Order: sequence, then structure tokens, then C-alpha cells
Amino acid sequence: MRFTKTVLVSCLASALFLFGSAHAATVLQAAHGDEQELAPTGKGYGVPFAHPSAFAKSTGGAKTTNNGIVYHGGPVMLGTTNVYYIWYGNWSGNTAGTILTNLAQSMGGSPYFNINTTYYDGSNTHVSNAVNYVKATNDNYSLGTALGDADIQTIVSNAISSGALPKDTNAVYFVLTSADVNETSGFCTQYCGWHTHGSILGSDIKYSFIGNPDRCPSSCAAQTTSPNGNAGADGMASIISHELEEAVTDPDLNAWYDRRGQENADKCAWTFGTEYTVANGSKANMNLGGMDYLIQQNWVNAGGGYCALHL
Repeated sequence: MRFTKTVLVSCLASALFLFGSAHAATVLQAAHGDEQELAPTGKGYGVPFAHPSAFAKSTGGAKTTNNGIVYHGGPVMLGTTNVYYIWYGNWSGNTAGTILTNLAQSMGGSPYFNINTTYYDGSNTHVSNAVNYVKATNDNYSLGTALGDADIQTIVSNAISSGALPKDTNAVYFVLTSADVNETSGFCTQYCGWHTHGSILGSDIKYSFIGNPDRCPSSCAAQTTSPNGNAGADGMASIISHELEEAVTDPDLNAWYDRRGQENADKCAWTFGTEYTVANGSKANMNLGGMDYLIQQNWVNAGGGYCALHL
């Protein structure tokens, strides 16, 4: 299993790097006891609720589904989820614009995104198989090439406050970084991408950091020869898909996750199901909008729970 969105602590760093997120969560769970439920972080691992960075449990309480994932009472994103891209850094001459825009334009209505319709809120209203790519904007290194978590929210806030992008509470804003940009809280060593939410201009806005696997292909790319001839962009497609489905089913980090703090896509991280070979010899597992992609599976909240590419 390739490395992804895994927590590293100093005493376990080498083991977690080798074994990936699923093993990491198991080790962390064991360290805190099997009976202790962990809170999600949006980065693929759970932390004890007493941890300073943990989010409080929903007052609504947990609802067990017997599908390996639990509803904790928080909201999900209903209706059509809008998608905005912020291209941060230098993307000149990069085919990522075509590859990733096509992904966002083609995700809604796909058999793959349909998996998210197995998730619902406290009123039993289910997530819709509807995603709308709205628009994108560019950010030419406004905060440099070394970004912290807070900087990602600032980049989103600046895009909205400047009018480059609208303020949209039923959307996910993706900050896509070029390969020369580092996220200093752990890109390439603890995660490949993450999602969270924050108050921006008085509204609860959902956003995501997506790192470029060209910076660390051995950690964040499933293959170096990729379906669309751009390993960085094709790797980002898988990470975007992963974070989008988590943001939709657990936007405020208090809805759907398991006892280890893993959200739906975390439970299937770096598993790809049935693959096929494309003309350049690389692997893919789905075609969206006429382009082939290799996308991580998602967790189906039905039938006892399982990883899949479609219902």
C-alpha cells in the first residue's frame, strides 16, 4: 500500500510510513485502547476527543448502522455540491487544467459518486449524486511556497473576498498546489491531501488542500506512468475524489466516520478495485468525461459496508 494521509508520531514514524493509513489507524487505536472512539481530523486519521485539535462530539449522539461506519449527528452536504478550484502556484503549460477540470465536470451523476447516496443526515435525507463544477481562479504564490494549514483557509478567504470566487456554503473549494509548493504540516510525510471547514466572511465554508504528487511520487502517486500522461495531475485526481466524498459526507467533521476517526474514503484508501490497462501501459479503473482515471475506492454504507467503485 502506498503512503497516504497517515498520522506520524515520532515513536511510530517508520512503521506508519511503511504500512500506510489503515495500519496507522490500527496502531493508534491500540495505543489509546480499542474502546476509545477517535475524532476525525480530515487528514485520514483519528485523534482522541480530548486532543486539542479534536472536534467536539455532536450532541445528537452516534447512530450505528452495522455497516462499519457511524453517524454522529452532524450535517451532510445535500442537493448539488458545487466545486471550485484555486490553482495555486505555477501551472503554466501543465495539462492538469484539462485533466482535473474534466474530472470535476464529470463526477456528478457517475456510478462512482453514486456511492455517496448511501449516506444521509438526521432526517434521513440522502446525499445526491450531483456535483457541479462552477469555476476556478489562479493564485500566483500569494503566500509563498511554504504553506501552513491556516494559510490554506486564507487562500480560500482571499479568493472569495476579492470576488474571484463566490461565497458558497454548499460547495467545496479545492486549493490545488503546483509541485514546488509544500504544505508544512505534513504533505508527503503525513498526508497527500485533506479537507476541513472554517468560518469565512461569516459563513461555514468547506475547503480542501490537494498537494501535487510530482513533489513526492513515491508517497502520493499510485503510478509514475499515468492514464493521461501527467502523473502529478492523475495522482491529484484520485486525491480530489477522495477528499470530495469525505467533505460531502462529513463536512464539519461530526457526521460519518468510524471508531478510529476514519471517514468513508479513508476506509478504502489506496485500494483501486478492478483495473484495466490503457494504451500507454498505465492502469485505470474508470472513465469519466472520456478520460481514464485511477481513483481510490469509496466505502459503501450498505450491505454491511465494503469498498467499491460503484453501487
